Amino acid sequence: MLLGCGAATAADSSAPGNPDTIHVNAMRDPEVRKYAAIVAGLDEFTRHHGMAPAVDVLRFRIEPRSGKAATVSPDAAAMMVRLEGDDGFVLPLPVDANLDVVVPRSEKALDARSEMTLNRKRRDYRITPRVRTPGLPENMRRLGDLRLECKVWVAIGKEEIGLMWTLTVNSILMTRDWCAFFDGKHDGFSFRTTERVAQAILVEGNLSRALQHAGRSFSVPLHDPTWSDEALVELTFEAPTETAGETPRTGP
Repeated sequence: MLLGCGAATAADSSAPGNPDTIHVNAMRDPEVRKYAAIVAGLDEFTRHHGMAPAVDVLRFRIEPRSGKAATVSPDAAAMMVRLEGDDGFVLPLPVDANLDVVVPRSEKALDARSEMTLNRKRRDYRITPRVRTPGLPENMRRLGDLRLECKVWVAIGKEEIGLMWTLTVNSILMTRDWCAFFDGKHDGFSFRTTERVAQAILVEGNLSRALQHAGRSFSVPLHDPTWSDEALVELTFEAPTETAGETPRTGP
């Protein structure tokens, strides 16, 4: 549907002579996001930070899309991300061991109408906002984190599609809060995982609710007032299987 910390100063450099250049222009259909849309996500994160107060900064994660890329463990050292814009503007962004990227605010990047570019094809990988309270097990997600992550997703998506299409979608959904629309008409807003989901349960105190899931995604009723931001989604993943003579893959 939709689509600050770290280095706060952007350095101007031209692609041909810059040793940090990652040469993605020659790649057909790389994963790209407008920097202005990223900034819209940063603004939304700041505006609603109270939903996830323990999360220090908005991060963006490089993750495989469904398909063959999802069966291979990505090499963080090989993943290169940068902001690139007009007049040779280039700003490399470090990728950590978890495949997370922190995107700084940069007036120079905005003035250069920059894009955040990954040196991988869009069909194989994507860059997504990630809001995750530290200390949680890998199979658990905090509801407040998911609520804020959805808001960031929507802010980025609205900026990417522009005002006219945003107003059109608002009219179709009959609301400006796209996250809430999916609560009312469907099973909830859908979130992706890197593994296939066998079970998803929303829990808080003595309350629990089974959530809809399919493949590598699960859906959460973000606006249900029954559940506070401290509620947790407990995920159970399918055990990996291996087919004789083939590359190991996740279960069907």
